[in-house]
Amino acid sequence: MKWPPDYTKVFMERQERFQKIVESPELQLGCLEYYRTRPAEFITDWGMTYDPRNAAGELPALLPFILFPRQVELIEFLHRCLLDKENGLIEKSRDMGATWGGVGFSAWLWLFYPGAAVGWGSRKEQLVDKLSDPDSIFEKIRQFISHLPFWFKPVGFDERQHFSYMRIINPANGAIIAGEAGDNIGRGGRKLIYFKDEAAHYERPEKIEAALGDNTDVQIDLSSVNGTGNVFHRRRHSGVVWGDDKSPPKGFTRVFVLDWKDHPAKDNKWYKERRAKAEREGLLHVFQQEVDRDYSSAVEGLLIPGKWVRAAIDAHFKLRINLHGEHYGGFDPYDEAMDAHAFVARKGSLVTFAERWGKGDTGQATRRVIRMAKTRKINCIQFDAVGIGAGVKTEANRLAQNKMLPKGMRFVKWVGGASPLFPKQRIIPDDSESVLNKDFYKNLKAQGWWQLRLRFEKTYKAVTQNDVYPADEMISLPSTLPYLTDLENELSQPTYTHDTVGRLIIDKKPPGTKSPNLADALVMAFWPIRKPVMAGATVGGPSGISNPRAMD
Repeated sequence: MKWPPDYTKVFMERQERFQKIVESPELQLGCLEYYRTRPAEFITDWGMTYDPRNAAGELPALLPFILFPRQVELIEFLHRCLLDKENGLIEKSRDMGATWGGVGFSAWLWLFYPGAAVGWGSRKEQLVDKLSDPDSIFEKIRQFISHLPFWFKPVGFDERQHFSYMRIINPANGAIIAGEAGDNIGRGGRKLIYFKDEAAHYERPEKIEAALGDNTDVQIDLSSVNGTGNVFHRRRHSGVVWGDDKSPPKGFTRVFVLDWKDHPAKDNKWYKERRAKAEREGLLHVFQQEVDRDYSSAVEGLLIPGKWVRAAIDAHFKLRINLHGEHYGGFDPYDEAMDAHAFVARKGSLVTFAERWGKGDTGQATRRVIRMAKTRKINCIQFDAVGIGAGVKTEANRLAQNKMLPKGMRFVKWVGGASPLFPKQRIIPDDSESVLNKDFYKNLKAQGWWQLRLRFEKTYKAVTQNDVYPADEMISLPSTLPYLTDLENELSQPTYTHDTVGRLIIDKKPPGTKSPNLADALVMAFWPIRKPVMAGATVGGPSGISNPRAMD
């Protein structure tokens, strides 16, 4: 598609169309009827948009709103969500006209849906409405409506009266467009559809969700990305991407992706130049967040970047290696309300199985893990022994005493707060100047997560840069792995900092996130690499090894 359009030609075509319709009341009525069910055509044929950046160039700041093909699909997506009464989410690259698309759709509803109440919310009032500020949502809506031909405007409509702060009224059919900001989003009564602009950037999204729950049947989350674990991130990855069949299952959030590649004015040359500029200025992480839609790039101190995790998917195929090794399992029993048990298995560096479930006490969960482990020939299962995990030890010992535990199967305690293993070894082997483990890691949790990070980092470099590493130092996640998407999200959730003496600290649950049960189970499945315990032992010591001092 040629871009930008020939705006001179578009203006002339609109003027000719206007002259024909303005002289015929019948055509005016026919025009109203025609666009009543065609929002995308309404916007393209009559909508205007405003871009102040054009003021210094050849194009005027006020231009016909010509939808490019992906934007047409966006309007169709919004229309379908409305008709089906389903929630939608729009994940967008920066500067793709998504908000303007929502503005045009809102104006169309205001005109053609009698009694409609359209809601718009954002984190700050000035983003929703600030008079004479073209960046605010309501000023965009006012501009869009103001520049429509007179026959579209409602009978009795007066801009001075019906364009008020945070509120636009249609006096002919009772429709309104209302705005809200901050934690008050959703408190202003029922809405036909509610747009949450920049939804990934709210400070207290859970409060907003509670308010919006009974406010509307159609909630549209619209945003660029802003880190992992927040409500927008979780909703996006639990939703169903809008596909060619246009018939996602009921009850799932519909996801529409608006990528920079969808814009006809943006090609690989544009991308490379923008990326290079961001890199020179030390803003590559911002570019990756705003343009690449990379959730992990926005997180300060992110432990495992999302691109590392994605590179590890089917890495054993990509690198054409055979991953041999022993079978191990990691078991993370739930430790809080609304949490879930999680079990992950591996064979060597290949993750072979993942399961998560929410029912059953620790005894029942332990027996379920035993059944899964027996099927997969797993004899060593490390489990989180803190808090509720004590029940796992009790059940495993009971089964062992009653000769009900499969022969050779061991449950080994994993205590995240324990001291790191191999405390006097250096973090870089054979480097006499590198720091000791006991001085680098705060505890076993930090050590286990960091070791998993190293696996993903090496795998990423092997896949993307052709670096060579031993297979047992990498990791591969099969694309067929159950709960793969959930595991991806959880792996890119933890962050790291350092304590006052410089030791590594891992935060598994940054604000707004949930406990990463699957990822915790994966950590336990991989660290430490097991060595035989004493004959007859069922449960190991706090560090997971019968005699930790022997490992110094």
